[in-house]
Amino acid sequence: MITLRKITLDNRRKIFNLEVSEDQRRFVASNLSSVASCYVLSQNGGHPLPFAIYADEQPVGFVMITYGITGYDLPSIADGSYCILRLMIDHQYQNRGYGRQAMVEILKFIRSYPVGPAEYCWISYSSENVGAKKIYESFGFRENGEICHDELITVLEL
Repeated sequence: MITLRKITLDNRRKIFNLEVSEDQRRFVASNLSSVASCYVLSQNGGHPLPFAIYADEQPVGFVMITYGITGYDLPSIADGSYCILRLMIDHQYQNRGYGRQAMVEILKFIRSYPVGPAEYCWISYSSENVGAKKIYESFGFRENGEICHDELITVLEL
C-alpha cells in the first residue's frame, strides 16, 4: 500500500538517500535539494508540500507539491494552481507500479485542496522523459502548449 508521509527527523536521511537511475538524474533534482527548495519557497510566499512516498513501511520515493508560487518565471497556468514540482521513485523500486500508485495518492491529496482552491494541477517535464509523459497522460494531464525552462507543461483539470 502506497502512502504519503511527512518528512521527519527520523526518516529524512532515508529520503535524502533515495535516487533515480543514472539515466534519469538529468530529469530530477536530488531530494535534499528539493527539500532545501521548500524552505526557500516557504520564505517567499509559496506553499511547498514535500512528502516521502512509502510502500508499506519502506520509503520508496519523494514528491514535492506546491501551491501559490509567485515571483518566478512560471507558466501562465501556475497562478492559483497546484504543481507537482518533483516526483521520483528510487531506482531500486521502479517498475513495480509504485509511481502510478503514488500519483493516485498525490492527486487525491491535491483534490482535498489542502492550501486553497484550484482549478488545475500542472507538471513540467523534459520532452526526452517519455516515461513521465506516458504516466501523466494516463491520469488525464494534457500539454497546454507552454514551455518553461525548456520543459513542456502538462495540465490536469481538477
